[in-house]
Amino acid sequence: MSAPERAIMEAMDELPDHESFHNLDMVFESLTTLRPKVLSALLHSCKKIKVKRLFFVFADRHDHPWRKRLDPAEFNLGSGDRALVTGGKIHPRYRIMVPEAFVKAEVDDGA
Repeated sequence: MSAPERAIMEAMDELPDHESFHNLDMVFESLTTLRPKVLSALLHSCKKIKVKRLFFVFADRHDHPWRKRLDPAEFNLGSGDRALVTGGKIHPRYRIMVPEAFVKAEVDDGA
């Protein structure tokens, strides 16, 4: 059985084919006690740009206390835009296409 930090990254790898953004958003909301050192190690070893970018989209959205201890600039998030869903919007910071609600919340918070 995976630790919560690894399990959430495994679930993100299932987006959008085998998991929904809504379900993952609900799960991520409850992840208040993740360990930043474990997350950092997993993010450094993760080879999937999609997973790393999505992790930070959700982490920023929920702003748990552990999020402040992870700097996205420390991780290879690749370059260029990534198309994940059709009919979505490109996230302004992480350059990955997500459902519009995930971009709207980010833009509204920054305004």
